[in-house]
Amino acid sequence: MGVHRSAYIHPDAQIHESCEIGINVVIDGPVRMGPGCWLGPSVVVMGDTVIGAGCSLHAHAVIGDIPQDHKYKGGKTFCHIGENCVIREGVTIHRACIEGAATTVGNRCYLMTNCHVAHDCVLDDEVTLVSGALLGGHVQVGAKAIISGNVGVHQFVRIGELAMVGAVSFVGQDIPPFLMTDHCGSVVGLNNVGMRRAGLSLVQVNDVKALYKLLFRSNLSLGVAKDVGHIMATTDAGRRFIQFFREGSRRGVGSNTGRLRVAS
Repeated sequence: MGVHRSAYIHPDAQIHESCEIGINVVIDGPVRMGPGCWLGPSVVVMGDTVIGAGCSLHAHAVIGDIPQDHKYKGGKTFCHIGENCVIREGVTIHRACIEGAATTVGNRCYLMTNCHVAHDCVLDDEVTLVSGALLGGHVQVGAKAIISGNVGVHQFVRIGELAMVGAVSFVGQDIPPFLMTDHCGSVVGLNNVGMRRAGLSLVQVNDVKALYKLLFRSNLSLGVAKDVGHIMATTDAGRRFIQFFREGSRRGVGSNTGRLRVAS
């Protein structure tokens, strides 16, 4: 393990011998860190935090500090970071507020400069947060979703897999899987490029497209459309799309602005 002489490592920390610990790094608490991690200048890792193998934490990132929530009274909570994540300069990820719970970041996530992941958030694998993205508490982000720069996401919002959230926007309601939003946080269409890059078949894409038209373009009520869509879905992707609407929501599902367009 290469540890700069200015770094501080708490005696209870378990750091793999292959990790590189840079200048002025502080590891304060029972932190566990897997092999091959690299910590740049002035990184701070605190509390009951687990960081998986192969992660890189760049200058001034702060991982596992206490949550910014008045309800937190000092209980034992956690922060879990998966493998091969890139956490760039100034990123903050706070541990959970709820006793025994964890803020969780999945594998191969990419968090760019000055992002914030608040307490009790859950990010699935391969999520990208572009610079300045701010997630309130209890936000859930599905696999391979992209949240663009300077986006604010309200607490308890769900963002589905492969969703693409437009830059400089506020997201106050759930964004379903496979969809895109504009700078107002309104749904504007399907993330066709993202689905293609993720390897979804044409059959899957067409299934999602048909369900999207049903839910956003038909005259059916949402409740009826969800029931019809549950019957219509023919692929795993389509079933995941419709299931998102059938699950409980604290914030409601984001609607369109009347400008939706779906290619035939």
